[in-house]
Amino acid sequence: MKTENKFTPIEERLKMDFPEQSAILSPWLLESSLNMIYAWRGVGKTHVALEIAIAAASGGEFLKWKASTISEVAYIGGEMPPYLLNKRLKNIIKNKPLYPKKLSILGITPDEPVMPDLGTIEGQKIIDELIPPNTKLIIIDNLSCLVRSGGKENDAESWKLVSQWSLKKRAEGVSVIFIHHSGKDGNQRGTSKREDILDTVISLKHPHDYEASQGARFEIHFEKCRHLYGNDVKPITVNLDNLHWKTKTLELSNKEKVIEMHKEGFSNKEIVAELGISRQAVHKHLKQSKESLASTG
Repeated sequence: MKTENKFTPIEERLKMDFPEQSAILSPWLLESSLNMIYAWRGVGKTHVALEIAIAAASGGEFLKWKASTISEVAYIGGEMPPYLLNKRLKNIIKNKPLYPKKLSILGITPDEPVMPDLGTIEGQKIIDELIPPNTKLIIIDNLSCLVRSGGKENDAESWKLVSQWSLKKRAEGVSVIFIHHSGKDGNQRGTSKREDILDTVISLKHPHDYEASQGARFEIHFEKCRHLYGNDVKPITVNLDNLHWKTKTLELSNKEKVIEMHKEGFSNKEIVAELGISRQAVHKHLKQSKESLASTG
C-alpha cells in the first residue's frame, strides 16, 4: 500500500522517534548517505576507494576512520584493467589484519569490456540486479566511466537519472560513494548540481611540494559534511610509507615545512608562494616555533 506524503504539525513531528544513522566508517561515512571523493588523475582516488571498501567490509580501519561493524560492500570499477585491480587489492589486503569477506567486486573483464551505464534506466537495472543482497555500501569508481549518457558532463540534466537512482538507494538504507575526477582548476569536473544531494564531499590534492617519486602522498579536504565539524573535518596530509599509511594534520605539516624552509634561508614571501598559504599563517608558525624554543631553552 502506498503511503501518501503529508505535512506534519510540529507537535507531532517532535514526538516522532527517528533512529540516528549508524556509521559504516566513523566518523564521516554513515549508513543511508550519499558521498563523493574526487581528485586529479593519479592522486590516489582508486587507492582510497579500495581502502575504504576493505575497511568497511572487514570491520577494520583506514587512516583515522574506523568501522564498528562489518558491512556488505559492492565495489564497481569501470576503469581499471582486471589484472591491475587484482594487483592493487592483493597489495592492500596482504598488509591487513582482517580479511574483507563482505567485499564484492564488479569490474571490467575481457568478456565484458564495457560496464553498464548508470546514466540510463537499463544500465541501472542491470547493476541493481548484480548488487549482492544486504549491501550497505556501493562504491562507484568512477563517474566518467560509469555514467556515459544523459548529456554533457557539465549539464545538470546529465545528473538527473543518476540522482534519482542515488536517492532511491539512500531510501533503501544503502550508502553510495561516487569517485570522480577534478578539472584543471582543482574543482570537481562537470555540473555542481551533483553536490545538492550529497552528504559528504571529499577532495584529494597533491601538496604544493609534491614530487612524483613520493608516490601516494596527498592532502584530504572535507569540502562538505552535513553532520561533522571541528577536528573531524580538519584537512590532513597522508602518505604511504612501506605499506603503512601515515597521517598529519595539514596545519602541522605546513608548520614543519615553514620552519624547515626558514632554516634553509627562504624569505617569508618565498614560503608563501611555495606552500600556497597566507602570510599570516607563515608568521604564526614561525612565532610559535620561536616561543617553543624559548620555553625549552
